[in-house]
Amino acid sequence: MPATIVDSFIFRDIFGSEAMRQVWSDENRTQKYLDFEAALARVQGRLGVIPQEAADEIIRHCSVAKIDMDKLKARTEQIGYPVLGVVSQLNALCRDRLGEFCHWGATTQDVTDTAVALQIREALDLVEVELAAISAALAKLAQRYRDTPIAGRSNLQQAIPVTFGYKMAGILSAIERHRERLAQLRPRVQVGEFAGAAGTLASLERDAMATQQGVMAELGLGQPLIAWHTIRDNVAEVGAFLGLLGGTLGKISMDVKLMMQTEVAEVYEPYAPGRGSSSTMPQKRNPISCAYIHGAVSVVRQHAAALMDAMIADHERSTGPWQIEWIVLPEAFCLTAGALKQARFLLEGLEVDEAQMRKNLDITNGLIMSEAVMMGLGPYIGREYAHDLVYDICREAIRINRPLLDLLAEHPEISAHLDREALARLCDPANYLGQAGVMVDRVLAARRS
Repeated sequence: MPATIVDSFIFRDIFGSEAMRQVWSDENRTQKYLDFEAALARVQGRLGVIPQEAADEIIRHCSVAKIDMDKLKARTEQIGYPVLGVVSQLNALCRDRLGEFCHWGATTQDVTDTAVALQIREALDLVEVELAAISAALAKLAQRYRDTPIAGRSNLQQAIPVTFGYKMAGILSAIERHRERLAQLRPRVQVGEFAGAAGTLASLERDAMATQQGVMAELGLGQPLIAWHTIRDNVAEVGAFLGLLGGTLGKISMDVKLMMQTEVAEVYEPYAPGRGSSSTMPQKRNPISCAYIHGAVSVVRQHAAALMDAMIADHERSTGPWQIEWIVLPEAFCLTAGALKQARFLLEGLEVDEAQMRKNLDITNGLIMSEAVMMGLGPYIGREYAHDLVYDICREAIRINRPLLDLLAEHPEISAHLDREALARLCDPANYLGQAGVMVDRVLAARRS
């Protein structure tokens, strides 16, 4: 029975996706083993390393549909690795002992590592699609709300006005960097393995490097410069990428959660009847996607650390660190797929309340504009003195609960330089957005299609 969140019948499509589970399924992994064996036989038959008749017979049986999975499970438990169980069944399927030529010169880890490289490629394809969709959703929000003022917040306190488009463009810039990272890491991690027992390919008397090159070409993978049986930075880099990506998705979920608070109410997750309701409080509309994103990406970050632990491998073939990858890599990808799916759903249907954003800008009676006032007064009375003067007036405005503009206009040192109309312009959030719009435009212009 399924026991983990990514395989749970109830939770699996919340914390993961069917497509990503398929990538890391027993069936797909086993098929990847067979893809390696077929490629190896095809190349070695062409080079004359093994008889062409044997190559053809081996290739004919390299289908997971022909593998007895129950038998494979039992053999894996007996031996400790699944590859030999697959090779044994493949051998038995071939006629006239031609199957004895399968797996010629290879070792278990060659097959396993190459299969993982193929799975990583498929998994990254899925990630790439979701990233493109999230990028498009963020770009749409950034453009639509380019000039919509909203309170910028520092230490959870109102700071100065920004725009909601600026907020979305900031996250978009990170998503675009992740898309760039993904493109850059592919050539490093989509590399196969065919190196033999200790990595030297001593098992092949001739055409060893030609075989290696041909197998990788058949599979569409890069040819390694040297064996990487215990040099695992490539897999750890994938984990680091997923951890970084998860951090950005977590940033999205954190901001949306905070903006959904009753006292803030500036944005909401997409509405669906009953979604986010409470079992006891009928009025509630809880953040659901945000909560799932937060939980998933937190675990992915721990898995990224585990994959770095797996780098510390002994000698030419390791005694345990390798198995860390078996445990955490599939779950890291599945949880990332779930977080991506939830983030896409959230952003494509995000409900934005511009009126509430404006209302929140006004809840401090203009105090959010204190920096603008200070900078406006600076040329007349000095920036430092203006800071202290505005600070004192802000404290007084809070104490007597009056608008900042009124107290500024009544102060003789200020009114001597700026009349009420000029002060009103300084106190208008729409007039203190700096280069927010320019920065939004820059991010949108730099976005890859």
